[in-house]
This record gives sequence, C-alpha cells and structure tokens, in this order.
Amino acid sequence: MPLSTPFAVASADPADGSRLDVAGDLLALLRAAGTEPRPDIQLEALTLAVAADLPVLLWGEPGIGKTAALTQLAASLDLPLTTVIASVHEPSDFSGLPVVGDDPAEQGVPLAPPDWAVRLVRAGRGLLFLDELSTAPPAVQAALLRLVLERRIGALRLPPGVRIVAAANPRSSAADGWELSPPLANRFVHLPWQHDHEVVVRGLGGTWPRATLPRLDPEKLPQAVAYARRAVCAFLTARPPLVHRLPSGETRRGGPWPSPRSWEMTLCLLAFVTAAGSSRDVLSLLVRGTVGDGPGLELLASLDRLDLPDPETLLADPAGAELPERGDLRQAVLDGVVAAVRERPDKSRWDAAWALLVRAVETGAPDLVVVPATSLAALRCQEWQVPASIEQLAGVVSLAQRADRAAARAAASAKA
Repeated sequence: MPLSTPFAVASADPADGSRLDVAGDLLALLRAAGTEPRPDIQLEALTLAVAADLPVLLWGEPGIGKTAALTQLAASLDLPLTTVIASVHEPSDFSGLPVVGDDPAEQGVPLAPPDWAVRLVRAGRGLLFLDELSTAPPAVQAALLRLVLERRIGALRLPPGVRIVAAANPRSSAADGWELSPPLANRFVHLPWQHDHEVVVRGLGGTWPRATLPRLDPEKLPQAVAYARRAVCAFLTARPPLVHRLPSGETRRGGPWPSPRSWEMTLCLLAFVTAAGSSRDVLSLLVRGTVGDGPGLELLASLDRLDLPDPETLLADPAGAELPERGDLRQAVLDGVVAAVRERPDKSRWDAAWALLVRAVETGAPDLVVVPATSLAALRCQEWQVPASIEQLAGVVSLAQRADRAAARAAASAKA
C-alpha cells in the first residue's frame, strides 16, 4: 500500500523568481531611510568619545537600538563596520591563535590574529563593534583587556584609524549575563543608551538623526588642553581620595569608577568638549560615564568654581569687585574671602571684607551675606574699630536671624 503524503509538491513556477524580486523591492523600500540634523545628547556624547579615540561601552536594554545606532554612526562617518559578538568567541580569538612554525625552539610560536582583525589592518580604518559584552565569560573578558587598551590581537596591532565601541545589556536582562570585570570596565567610557520616542517615531517614518563628528575650533585647542589639565589637577589636589577608589560592590565595579586611567580619559574628554563647544549635558554624560556619578558630579561642581575671582584680588579692590550672579557661586566667593581673612588676619583686610559684603548686598540677594558676616564678625580683634559699613548690614543680618528663629519655632510647633 503506497504511503500517502500530506502535502503535494508543486512544480517550480518561473514566475516565482519575479515574485521574490518584487518582494525584494518592497523590502528595499522599507529599509530605505534618510537622516536629518537633530540635537541628540546621547549621539553627540558618543561621537565625541569616538573622536577622542576612547573605547565606548553603550549600556541599554535589548532591542533599544544600540546596534542600529552603531550601524548608522559607521555609515555617517564613512567607516567600515566590523561586528564581533564577544560571547560566542573563545579567549584565543582575541589573544591570538598559536601557530607552530618550522623551528619553535628558535623562532618561538607566533600568535595568529583572526580574519576580522586582518581586514581592519588592511583597511587602515574602521569601527570595531564588540556586541553582547555582558554575556562574555570572565576568560573572554580577560582576553579583551589587551585589545581594548593596547589595540593588540596576538602579534597584530590595530591602526590608529580604528575606533572601538562595545554594547552590553544589564545583567538582569542579559542572556546568561556576567558582571564586567573591574579591569575591563575601567577601560571604557560608559554611556547609558535610552530610546527617545520622538526619535523612534521619526525614524520609523523614514528619518533618523544624523551622527557627525564634532567641529573642533583650531584656535581653542591650546586653551582647551590647558583648561582641562587645570580643572582635573585642581580637583584631584583638593580631593586626593578620589584619585583611585575601587567600588566595594561587584555591580558598581562593572561600571565607571575613578582611577588614574579613567581620570586621564576624563581630562581628554573635557578638552574635546571645550574645543567643540558642546553643552553641559553632554559633558555630564561623558564625565559621569568615565569616573562614576559621585566623582563626576563633584568635578562638574568644581568647574563652576574654577574661574571664580581670587579672594585676594577682591580684597585689594572691594569697590570695583565683580561678583558672580548665581547665588551658589556668589556664596562660594564670599566664603572664600572670609577664609582668606581668617588665614591672614589684618585690620585693613578685615575692613575690605566688610566693604565687599556691603557690595554683595547692593548687587544681589541680601540673605547670602548672613553667614559670611557672622563668620567675619567673629574674626574681630578687640582693638579693631568697627567700620561704619557694618551698619548697612545690621538690618539684613538681624532680619535673617529673626526669620530663622521664626522658622525654627514653626517647625517645632508643627512637630508637636
């Protein structure tokens, strides 16, 4: 009895080929998309880090568009894209495969690089995309250390025209994810990658934001380097514990944290941001992605105080002093003046400080002088005569103190 088949096999129709061609045309139309210049903080931070030749690691949930962003970036920069899935490779794929020659005792055993590395060297330029980094086991992460930092794969060295960008999913959403080892994490600029619904809608409509390299002003390059060095060195001089601080938790060790290496990267990024004239938001993303949120925010706050007027200059000419408009910066300047008088107390300097506080009251919020005035009054020697300018501050200080007492009473009654 012959076996029956559930499906009949139709003979090939010559028209099937043309139908697939039409389907291919439709797919080509669906994939066709244009670009437009659009402000995008994430994209600008990424292109700045790529221009600075620093390895970048994009963190984001699966399906959020990290790979698509890297593909579009490579196309915009006219760089050939080489994608390597780190989790499906062996450690020897990054450290080099040993090849035994004719006389190993004399010539040694060379380490042959993989084919994708050879193609990058032949091209002389390109974008190396290390995808799924958080699913790479520790042995593979160890093999990646030399590639990311020294750009060496076996006996081969990648040319300067090659940029390295990686992508990873958080461990909670990664397939069999691993935490990044601290040595590997400290070699990257970590950028959180999040979707913008307006960008997604515009992209699905056929227009994506365009990635362009930053325009660096040639005239600003020396000043940008000097400013970055002064800012980072001044900050680390004031905060020595932050030069190197390895986080205690395993998860935080797999992210950005401060070390001499990451501070060098921060200095480089600060110079690039300054020369490019990028926004404070872009700088914040890059700095916090290099040394961590805490040290990064402290550095950003110190930048505001970097160009504050010297207290000695203000004491030398209080009548012509120009104080910052922002309240926090003005408060910092006045506190610095009081600290300068405390360090070198003198009747003329004490009088000049009072004159400066009067000017602060005349040109800004009076409540900012309450604490400096109280501290300055405590520095008075018994033989020093009280300057007449204090009378102009007496009402302000008294009113502020009464307001503080009233607020304290109100809080106490509310608590009761």
